[in-house]
Amino acid sequence: MIIYKALGLDIDKAEMLSFVGGGGKTTTIFELAKEFIFLNKKILISTTTKVFTPLKEEYNYLFLKDIDKDFNPLNATITIFGEEIKNGKLEGISSEKLEEIFARNIFDIILIEADGSKRKPIKAPGNHEPVIPTTSTKTIGVIGLDSLGKAIDEDTVHRPELLCQMVGKNFIIDEEVIVKLVLDKNGLFKNASRDKILLLNKANDEIKICKAKRIRRILKDKHFNNVAIADVKEKKFY
Repeated sequence: MIIYKALGLDIDKAEMLSFVGGGGKTTTIFELAKEFIFLNKKILISTTTKVFTPLKEEYNYLFLKDIDKDFNPLNATITIFGEEIKNGKLEGISSEKLEEIFARNIFDIILIEADGSKRKPIKAPGNHEPVIPTTSTKTIGVIGLDSLGKAIDEDTVHRPELLCQMVGKNFIIDEEVIVKLVLDKNGLFKNASRDKILLLNKANDEIKICKAKRIRRILKDKHFNNVAIADVKEKKFY
């Protein structure tokens, strides 16, 4: 399955996608970028938080602090944009700067890592998170299904104390915990104002797939319909 089709993206329309949550944001961003390369698109990858600096073979252009006013990328290229590189990480650029770049209309698609998760499969956002530009056309919330059945603790969850507050007395991550995280106003899609898409990632065995389908059914009953179940690395969707 092609990822952009599974997420319902319109390849003929300029998109700014903000990725939040945990469990495979960076992988999903770069896999999507590869698909858009084959479609001859001009792609910008950026962050409003911080990410590991991409490898040189993963991009064509790199800009820090600003993008040259006369810059016009070639088709089928990836541009990386951040504030600075520090301690091996690309530091995030401001939402306002990304909104300005989007308005210049020099990229076909902008992919933004708008949330940090310390490489955990699931998280609850802090007061300052996530940082989603107002011009984002879609927010894609990612949760790793490998969190299911595990305790709400620092081994599995980024900001476990906040997730505990959100879901009440349930200290094991199950389908209901994920549903609450998705629907809570201060949960996964906090600060998202436009289209919201839930990506339940790492669906790599029958038990996880079954539980993910139950999550999708519960959310549909609560009028949240945009749910993709996937193993992004294997490009499998259910």
